[in-house]
Amino acid sequence: MMRTAIYPGSFDPLTNGHLDVIQRAAKLFDRVVVAVAKNEGKHPLFALKERVALVKKSVAHLPNVEADSFDSLLVEYVVRQKAQAIVRGLRAVSDFEFEFQLALMNRKLNENIETIFMMPKDTYTFLSSRIVKEIARLGGDVSAFVPVPVQSALIRKLKP
Repeated sequence: MMRTAIYPGSFDPLTNGHLDVIQRAAKLFDRVVVAVAKNEGKHPLFALKERVALVKKSVAHLPNVEADSFDSLLVEYVVRQKAQAIVRGLRAVSDFEFEFQLALMNRKLNENIETIFMMPKDTYTFLSSRIVKEIARLGGDVSAFVPVPVQSALIRKLKP
């Protein structure tokens, strides 16, 4: 049986911290689907199709990783993908309480789906998409924080 994990998020944009978690998950699972959430309530900088395309470009070097989008309950998407696990990244202890609540709710909705918490390298624990966007908006260099395709897209999107 193929072991499949879903790594959900808004990925607006994908950061090197996200990429680090994806690479770690790719070592543990036969197939990893980076599932970009529609979630228009967050008013994303990048449209859903743009975010999926940026993820695809950024994970192209990982043969067992693919990008997709979803706009349903996460557990329903996991079942449709025939996955066994949800991967969630934890940057700091402050992330844990919210992520723990989500994991318990997902377990209540479908007890056959496990949630795996993974931490990125310590050099990425301060990274967030929100901070990256703010640095880029103010003209700062984000090359150390995001994959090359994302950096190029941020420059194009935010240039005056």
